[in-house]
Amino acid sequence: MGHQEHEQRARDEAPARIPCAVLTISDTRTPETDSSGAEIRAALTRAGHDVVRYTVVRDEPEQIAGLVRAAAEAGCKLIITNGGTGIARRDSTFEAIDALLEKRLPGFGELFRMLSYQEIGPAAMLSRATAGTYSGALIFCLPGSTNAVRLAMERLIVPQLAHLVWETVRQ
Repeated sequence: MGHQEHEQRARDEAPARIPCAVLTISDTRTPETDSSGAEIRAALTRAGHDVVRYTVVRDEPEQIAGLVRAAAEAGCKLIITNGGTGIARRDSTFEAIDALLEKRLPGFGELFRMLSYQEIGPAAMLSRATAGTYSGALIFCLPGSTNAVRLAMERLIVPQLAHLVWETVRQ
């Protein structure tokens, strides 16, 4: 089966509506000021998916990991975090999520940083955006920047979501 046939099969067989969780990691944002979380939710809704969980949580690794576990246990097939992926002292999303991942998708972070470099230059190397799978769910960890979130959602995640979910649920 060629690439195009594989992609078509994924689109045909993947669930039309994917249950999603959005987790904003921030010591300062609230649901009212969380423009990045709102951008993710809007992109998923426009693509026809269901955002069934949304939380803003402080940058505390145990809380982050606990919320991801709970979302996966509740049946969310896509969990997107934003915030806490930089190199500042309080940025701990990468460590919290990386410890959970069963399979990693290094290509996501590589492509995200490449696309980000085209927009913001060498500062793109500061991002530790990552992705992988945990307990039957896809997890994407995005920076907290609304522009970065939009880039990831429009150029990488939404266009491949049916294929990614199909790959994780057909096992």
